[in-house]
Amino acid sequence: MCGIVGYVGSKNAKEKIISGLKSLEYRGYDSAGIAIPINGSVDVRKCVGGIDNLEKIIDDINYDGAVGIGHTRWATHGAPSVINAHPHINASGDIAVVHNGIIENYTEIKEWLVDSYGIEFKSETDTEVIAHLIGVYYDGDLHEAVNRAVKKMRGAYAIAAIAANEPDKIVAVRKDAPLVAGLGKGFNFVASDIPAVLKYVREIYLIENNETLVITKDDVKIFDKDGKTVKRDVFHVTWDVDAAEKGGYEHFMIKEIHEQPDGIKDTLNKRVDKDGNIMLDDIKLTAEDVAGFNRVYIVACGTAYHAGLIGKYTIEKFAGIPVEVDVASEFRYRDPFVDDKTLFIAISQSGETLDTLAALREAKSKGARILSVVNVVGSSVARESDDVFYTWAGPEISVASTKAYTTQLACMYLLSLYIGKLNGHISDNYYNEIIDALRDIPEKVQEILDRKSVVEKLANTFYKKEKIFFVGRGTDTVASKEGSLKLKEISYINSFAIAAGELKHGTIALIDEETLLFALATQDRLFEKMVSNVEEIKARGARVIAIAKEGNEQIAEKSDEVIFIPQAIDEVMPLLAIVPLQLFAYYVSKNRGCNVDKPKNLAKSVTVE
Repeated sequence: MCGIVGYVGSKNAKEKIISGLKSLEYRGYDSAGIAIPINGSVDVRKCVGGIDNLEKIIDDINYDGAVGIGHTRWATHGAPSVINAHPHINASGDIAVVHNGIIENYTEIKEWLVDSYGIEFKSETDTEVIAHLIGVYYDGDLHEAVNRAVKKMRGAYAIAAIAANEPDKIVAVRKDAPLVAGLGKGFNFVASDIPAVLKYVREIYLIENNETLVITKDDVKIFDKDGKTVKRDVFHVTWDVDAAEKGGYEHFMIKEIHEQPDGIKDTLNKRVDKDGNIMLDDIKLTAEDVAGFNRVYIVACGTAYHAGLIGKYTIEKFAGIPVEVDVASEFRYRDPFVDDKTLFIAISQSGETLDTLAALREAKSKGARILSVVNVVGSSVARESDDVFYTWAGPEISVASTKAYTTQLACMYLLSLYIGKLNGHISDNYYNEIIDALRDIPEKVQEILDRKSVVEKLANTFYKKEKIFFVGRGTDTVASKEGSLKLKEISYINSFAIAAGELKHGTIALIDEETLLFALATQDRLFEKMVSNVEEIKARGARVIAIAKEGNEQIAEKSDEVIFIPQAIDEVMPLLAIVPLQLFAYYVSKNRGCNVDKPKNLAKSVTVE
């Protein structure tokens, strides 16, 4: 959440910072600001809204400063406003700070600053205490002042600070929030994510926890928490900046939906050879390791949690190992049964989700083997795991995750099959059947996309509905949950998902003539039961849109509308069933005039608890 960009060089900093902030706007877009040292003071400009608004208010300002920091905000403490926007300054106005994360003891620090120094606070944010704290410790050495300040703070943070008296440097520090340094020639960057600097540099330092940076135009020095210099290998970014552009699509979300066939294909093809053998990158799971596991925990948040629910299904079915799936924000607060016989799987698109990272550390402290499924190479979750399984989805910019989800599913299938082969639970014939079915998935997803006009017409008809239910059985229940989440995220409709068999245990009381209901019926062995559920729903007056495999015409007689998707075996249908629901959410959001890629109150990477 929130985006940080800092630049030190010899050219106008404004252009570089604005460019970087535009690349990070998916991390937060309720306010923005920039700070540049000029003529012995720090000039700060802030606004409510996106980077375009910020660009307008500084357009006619002739900044000659070659050092600066910028921020795009997702509000945590204090409503979106100019006063609450970053950067924040100290009492004398000669130090400016931008910050991602939460300072948990900010109230305590604020009271100390007021009582000890008489400081007057202007904003409602926790970040303002950082600026004042650095200010009271500042004695001509910004690096030392930042070091003293962070020792007094508790929480998660990535901080970048500048001082008017040291206009040739930025000091930054990281604890439990992502931070990178971009390495140029005669200039350097600091940022909360790689896309912010990719237009200008491809050589990156990935900053570790509790490390501090001192950045000048000619150097980036890294220090550990004890003040010792750290040598860091350079990470070279191989993906193209064009991958983070819209490429002619109206929104990132629809572009990323259309990228799913290639994303799934890449995820599969990089790991499955022509004979169907699975190679899990550098993961070194042996038959002996698997025999030593007595349980698997899958922990994630949001969409990644839904991928984990499918992972439970596939691991139990193909590998025969009991699996528990937990929401990361709950996992570490319930004293889970984790030990050295546990395989702990963390799923995160960004690899920076704070709740997931904290759960991972909890499991690691108890001796669990940590395997992560992430999309971002070099992310915090990846670096702190024993094994990493990359999804190869490419950059995902829209806040609502689509291609990251389906590639996470593909990873869970491969991992489950691999473990099943190691422990001998899955037969060769069944294994080959699943591999063949997975290889057909990219083409079948493309078939759904080629017929997207069917879904678009339904969205055009029903976009004004305010009560939309999703029901299914088996893995269709998970697709229902993910479809409902997509709709909630970007259209703000109060949608609801439930296992179809649970309807009559209370929820059916909510169904009436105003209800639109998606009935997912892609599981052959549960098809007849779903048909019965549809009849129950229709009897209460709801409009029903069914999603079923081509050829299952019986459900068309019971439903108002049907979206047919290509035939496949039940086991792999989660990869297909979700696609029309993603499309429906997209077109409904577009029809309702919502900001598809930047839904209100949400951000792409959740780096706070």
